[in-house]
Amino acid sequence: MALPSFNWWGKGSHKGTPVVVTMENPNWSMVELEAPSESDFQTSTVTQEKARGKNAKQLTWVLLLKAHRAAGCLTSVASTLFSLGSTIRRRVISGQTDNNDSTPSTENKTVKTRFYNCIKAFLWLSLLLLGFEIAAYFKGWHFGAPKLQLQYIFTAPFGVRDLFDGLYTRWVLIRVGYLGPPLQFLANVCIILFIVQSLDRLVLCLGCFWIRFKKIKPIPKQDAIVDLEENGFFPMVLVQIPMCNEKEVYQQSIAAVCNLDWPKSKILIQVLDDSDEPTTQLLIREEVHKWQQDGARIVYRHRVIRDGYKAGNLKSGMSYSYVKEYEFVAIFDADFQPAPDFLKRTIPHFKDNEDVGLVQARWSFVNKDENLLTRLQNVNLSFHFEVEQQVNGVFINFFGFNGTAGVWRIKALEESGGWLERTTVEDMDIAVRAHLHGWKFVFLNDVECQCELPESYEAYRKQQHRWHSGPMQLFRLCLPDIIRAKISMWKKFNMIFLFFLLRKLILPFYSFTLFCIILPMTMFIPEAELPAWVVCYIPATMSFLNILPTPKSFPFIVPYLLFENTMSVTKFNAMISGLFQLGSAYEWVVTKKSGRSSEGDLVSLVEKETKQQREESEPNLDETKTDILREQKSRQKKHNRMYTKELALAFLLLTASARSLLSAQGIHFYFLLFQGISFLLVGLDLIGEQVL
Repeated sequence: MALPSFNWWGKGSHKGTPVVVTMENPNWSMVELEAPSESDFQTSTVTQEKARGKNAKQLTWVLLLKAHRAAGCLTSVASTLFSLGSTIRRRVISGQTDNNDSTPSTENKTVKTRFYNCIKAFLWLSLLLLGFEIAAYFKGWHFGAPKLQLQYIFTAPFGVRDLFDGLYTRWVLIRVGYLGPPLQFLANVCIILFIVQSLDRLVLCLGCFWIRFKKIKPIPKQDAIVDLEENGFFPMVLVQIPMCNEKEVYQQSIAAVCNLDWPKSKILIQVLDDSDEPTTQLLIREEVHKWQQDGARIVYRHRVIRDGYKAGNLKSGMSYSYVKEYEFVAIFDADFQPAPDFLKRTIPHFKDNEDVGLVQARWSFVNKDENLLTRLQNVNLSFHFEVEQQVNGVFINFFGFNGTAGVWRIKALEESGGWLERTTVEDMDIAVRAHLHGWKFVFLNDVECQCELPESYEAYRKQQHRWHSGPMQLFRLCLPDIIRAKISMWKKFNMIFLFFLLRKLILPFYSFTLFCIILPMTMFIPEAELPAWVVCYIPATMSFLNILPTPKSFPFIVPYLLFENTMSVTKFNAMISGLFQLGSAYEWVVTKKSGRSSEGDLVSLVEKETKQQREESEPNLDETKTDILREQKSRQKKHNRMYTKELALAFLLLTASARSLLSAQGIHFYFLLFQGISFLLVGLDLIGEQVL
């Protein structure tokens, strides 16, 4: 059908003369339209002007509102920067460093001093080289590539060079002939290790995706559930709560364990107290006595000599004759608060599975949003449980026991040799020996046990030192047993290469060496280089995979990447201490707790509290308050301290980032800059709990 044609007739202006519009088309009828009158146009004009005025006022208000918000944002930023500057100023004036720390240290003083001196030597050398390179840059030596520098050296007439040119020429030749090749070789070795470890991480993530896609989870046999719910068959369970000077959390853990939904005749709770503070001993003893009066089967055990630390404490708890009456033992650290149905969700997995020696639950954290440090820890540990523990539990029935929130078959403990005091990772030790004896492990990702995360960098640093030095001690001791064990070659390969070497030794080694030593050195020795995909793309991808189990933590993906590289210093130092049996590898410092509880735990405690308990606890209330006040006073005397190794590395990386500007290396510059800032914040102890 043809489009209609339009013809216009009319004379004069459109304001006064009617205008007729005709549409010539056989299928269309004649239409006549009369133009609007002049009064209509005037009314329309006034309306439009009012609308414009109204829109202008609205736009003005919107702009004023945005300006107000921008001013508020600038004020907030300025206030934050001022507060940060004041904190840094107080921190520097106080002069408190990890070198004059009066608390027990997990690091050998000699090793600590040598390690720091090496980093400090690198720092001074980098500053010297930076000044040398800047001077060369302004004298025209910066050509962007080492080959161009060599071309200039061999083509420029020798007579025109001054003393500085001669020195810089020799420096370039030394770099090309002696420093560049070995540095590039070391970089290539670290890159290979980095790729292998990244592939391992990728395989674990794929295994986790497969578990979710197929909805795979350990399910107890139906008759085990029937025995509990209908037949009332409850096996005998021993519950152990090892603790040492942890007066902030003892009430919560004891109350949570005493509220476990299990027949009182079938459960016995051991509070294994290693405290050397008389006040703490008295408080814990009174708490146990209070629950005994309430009908709980709970006993208090105290060791005068703390031999073997936690392993010795657990070993002493298993030495009593009545332990023979029990089939399973559940272990909870002092800051752990199991749900009432914990045993009902874990014990059934042992039914008719005589080869299962351990059922491990995952951890959840009551203070994961307390500060930036706890948020980053939550990312790291969520990946550990959601991916590493779950994948290893589903596919190979082996993983490292986490030391708490788990239930052991007592027969498995006894056949594997029991608790040994030879390392500071007694949990991993017993897990390895049980696996070598053929026992299988079950990990329950849907059973959670609440606990605390360290809120201060000092506490977290000491915890990580113990967690990374212990596995290296254990590897040296267990390697002959693993080789002689009558297990398959695949299990031996998994335990030696994947479990120990790749995840416990290679990871901290390449993280520190590649990103904290080699990368800054390549800025001053450009003959050796690291590709951009090593510096940026693969680490970003791995951080993305690590953060998948905690989607709400995606805004912290960059801080997480930088913080993990920052912690590589502590982990590398701990790994060396454990591998070579240095003194710091055998020291145990209890992680500082703050005593936080979830809302549900507090409600349950209030509901369980009787009038008699209130009356009996009133005389002790004053003592508790006095103890709390004493703790607060001692807390006020504490200081956030500066960490010398982290500060030295911060200035080393910032110096290297300044050198990278001369080479116009964009990605390398930004990585070194932000990594240096990360080391600076950690070195000034600005990432965790702030005391001063």
